[in-house]
Amino acid sequence: MAKIFLNKFKESALSILPVTIIVFILSFTPIARLETNEQFTFLICAFLLIIGMALFSFGVDFSMSTMGEKIGSSLIKTKKLWVILLVVFLMGLLITIAEPDLSVLADQIKEAFNGNTLILIVSVGLGVGIFLMLGVIKMLTKTNLSMLLMFFYAMLFAFTALLILKGNEAFLCVAFDSGGVTTGPITVPFIMALGVGIAATIGGRGQKENSFGLIALSSVGPILVVLLLGLSINSSKLNSSIITDRIDSYQISGNFFIHFLRSLLEESKGVLIALGLIIVLFLIIDFIFIKLPKVKLVKIGLGLLYTFIGLVLFLTAAKAGFLPIGFKLGTLVSSNKAALITFGFALGLVVVFAEPAVHILTKQVEEVTTGGVKKRTLLIALAIGVALSILLSMIRIIFNFSILYYLIPGYLISLGLAFLIPSIYTGIAFDSGGVASGPLTSSFVLPFAIGACYNLNPESLLNNGFGIVAMVALTPLITIQLLGFKSVIQNRMIIKKRMKLIVSSDDEQIINFM
Repeated sequence: MAKIFLNKFKESALSILPVTIIVFILSFTPIARLETNEQFTFLICAFLLIIGMALFSFGVDFSMSTMGEKIGSSLIKTKKLWVILLVVFLMGLLITIAEPDLSVLADQIKEAFNGNTLILIVSVGLGVGIFLMLGVIKMLTKTNLSMLLMFFYAMLFAFTALLILKGNEAFLCVAFDSGGVTTGPITVPFIMALGVGIAATIGGRGQKENSFGLIALSSVGPILVVLLLGLSINSSKLNSSIITDRIDSYQISGNFFIHFLRSLLEESKGVLIALGLIIVLFLIIDFIFIKLPKVKLVKIGLGLLYTFIGLVLFLTAAKAGFLPIGFKLGTLVSSNKAALITFGFALGLVVVFAEPAVHILTKQVEEVTTGGVKKRTLLIALAIGVALSILLSMIRIIFNFSILYYLIPGYLISLGLAFLIPSIYTGIAFDSGGVASGPLTSSFVLPFAIGACYNLNPESLLNNGFGIVAMVALTPLITIQLLGFKSVIQNRMIIKKRMKLIVSSDDEQIINFM
């Protein structure tokens, strides 16, 4: 086990060090010079991120993945559709309600709901629960994922049109961001494993393709729900409240260690509730359907302990150190627009490697496809996609235009590509979109964008400061499907070349069947 953890630690260090090095070098330049105590804070938090990510990845292998697969396979074996759908709905609802990333987003826009964050959290949880059920029905009936996505994204843009007609376009960014934050580090490994367990039990020729798509559909539900909520609020009031009330939360006030301990307690409480809900649900299902031996349960429990410690350390370090540093860097770098675009692109290239759920997904993809889609290739495609998303977001902050100029053509291209490639790439791409926008995006990239917007266009903070999570969730859909398109073209060229060789061959062979 020590060797496995050491490998996880090396992987985590290689993932997080590029972000740390780029930010640390930038902090010594005139463009974005940081104080010595801020540099020290950033380095401590970077080290804690490495440890936290290693412990999290180590624990997930022994707990969340096993739990998800066992639940998926055992539910299908009951052959009772109502039981399957009820459990899946409750699972989606409870896990989403407890997802730390969603709480962060809800806290930032709570003024729109008279300070009551529960309205947004429960609504988004219902959206995930309903669409997770639809995802399972899709798997049971082996319905084409591309057709479902086209139908639901058509609905999504219909609600978008209603929101614009109401004059509430500023709320669009929040709605699309909500689709990204709901698929966080707790939900992703569980839902991914659930899909693999269900697909393996169902079997059939399309088992690999059937393993993907649950995260993709689970990301659509929250967007639709929040768009509906947006029809009932006043976004101008929300915009002003964010400027006056939220900026203070991006500052390190007082002693760092006191600030860190306070964040540690808050994150511990949130993660404990989230994992507690999953554990209770799993134990109930295990008692009724699975009936695992005690040795296996103890192993899962130990894995959950590592997962808890790792995730708490990761989220605390991200919130206590990376969030305020990200905001300050955004305000400083944005003074030089060329540097803002360049740094945004460089940040996107490396930040995706530091997202815990990304490594869970890429490992799962490589295993399910038996090496057909390599982890390294998928990571490169994700990195390029995220880099482009942040670059485009910085351009939008500078020139102050609607996010729809990106979202409409972006989704049209991604849905159009689904007709040209194998369905497995579509499932992987849309799952990756939700996974790429994880806790580091919420606690470092988003504050960076808000800081840049606060410095350049503070009056459009809701329009342009938010929306970067939605962009991070969009561009991987295109880059990964282009990867699939490249694979299709290469295969066709190989076949064409082989056929040409056969036709042009001068060898003549006479076969006598008599």
